[in-house]
Amino acid sequence: MSDFLAAAIQLTSTQDTDANFAAAEEQIDLAVRRGVDLIGLPENFAFMGDDARRLELAPALAERCRSFLVTMARRYQVVLLGGGYPVPVGDGQHTYNRAELVDRDGQVLASYDKIHLFDVDLPDGNTYRESATVTPGDALPPVVDVPGLCRVGLSICYDVRFPELYRHLVGAGAELLMIPAAFTAFTGKDHWQVLLQARAIENTAYVLAPAQTGLHYGRRQSHGHALVIDPWGTVLADAGVQPGAAIAPVNASHLGHVREQMPSLRHRRPAVI
Repeated sequence: MSDFLAAAIQLTSTQDTDANFAAAEEQIDLAVRRGVDLIGLPENFAFMGDDARRLELAPALAERCRSFLVTMARRYQVVLLGGGYPVPVGDGQHTYNRAELVDRDGQVLASYDKIHLFDVDLPDGNTYRESATVTPGDALPPVVDVPGLCRVGLSICYDVRFPELYRHLVGAGAELLMIPAAFTAFTGKDHWQVLLQARAIENTAYVLAPAQTGLHYGRRQSHGHALVIDPWGTVLADAGVQPGAAIAPVNASHLGHVREQMPSLRHRRPAVI
């Protein structure tokens, strides 16, 4: 692991894909100007809209998202995560929700199809049925050795509520956990930061959490507060509620120090749990 600067981008994506890509590139450009080496875009960075429109756009949008990530990574010489975009399953009625990590040369280091789908009835009257149009992935998220930086574990949004997934990632060597999201405003105000801090603390790992923010369409509103959190659980950067970025250093010696000071990963006793 090396020392580097990381950015969790925050966007207000809508149904206007051209505007979404332009906004994403603007934030990438600003982050790189500050010396960032690793950038995460949030879930649904290319499109936030109704399911019917997403399914209609998915075939072309999947190709455009892949091309965009490769182009941006090469142009700005940065490691880039597309935090979630629709990829057709093939039945015309469902997509995968795919996160993809691309290196500076435009090579895809890893892909992950979201496995936990958000099917929830909230007290504010909003109902979410992600499984109605999204097919869950059939593989656990990968841990990727990013040359010159660190070992990165991938996940997406609702995954953050399943701590066993992150234990798997850290068991596979993850030093930084990427959790791109479009967390609802209603749940985010109570759960977003505390869940992310818990994942950082219990796994003594850095957390990079890109986020959607604001009103997207209809009543769909996201919480914002893209975060970078250190292995002690300290919030290093918070993007607030406007489009922008949370930018903070990732420090190898600090990670090592925390893991020595709080060696809980070594103290686990799986045989008796």
